Amino acid sequence: MNAFEQLVATTLERKGYWVRTDFKVNLSKEEKKAIGRPSSPRWELDIVAYKPAENEVLVVECKSYLDSRGVQFSSFDGSDKKSARRYKLFIEERLREIVLDRLVVQLEADGLCRPAPTVRLCLVAGRIATEQDRLKLAKKFDDARWQLWDDTWIRGTLTEIANLGYEDDVSAVVAKILLRK
Repeated sequence: MNAFEQLVATTLERKGYWVRTDFKVNLSKEEKKAIGRPSSPRWELDIVAYKPAENEVLVVECKSYLDSRGVQFSSFDGSDKKSARRYKLFIEERLREIVLDRLVVQLEADGLCRPAPTVRLCLVAGRIATEQDRLKLAKKFDDARWQLWDDTWIRGTLTEIANLGYEDDVSAVVAKILLRK
């Protein structure tokens, strides 16, 4: 798990989710064939979070891109095939359907969630390329009923953490140092 995923995981735990990072989804041979990846290993998700009170599963893709241009809308509209490969679950509908369905079966079988949870796909982006990209991504994600958590969301979450009492947690300590008044 990388530091950015750790920050997101800590944030979700503070919001009442249990969290698993680098979660492996065990696809059957038939499912691998159906997604066009017959020799694929287990599908790995950055973060899977579950909130029992709402019976909600979040599948979270983390892209920090702190020292790069950032997430671009062209990765999601089909015009940039190369960078779209980074967002397979968002781009490939059949892949998304099979992986998320198998995830639910796996979570239910392992007793990790109640039956028939709501599953929501999320992208956490430390940086979005331009304001135009941000607006287009926000609309696309809203239309698809996905969550887009950008640098504004991250900053707000860190501010919430910084305003809490002391905790011996890397995210909390860093938030307090960076955001103290």
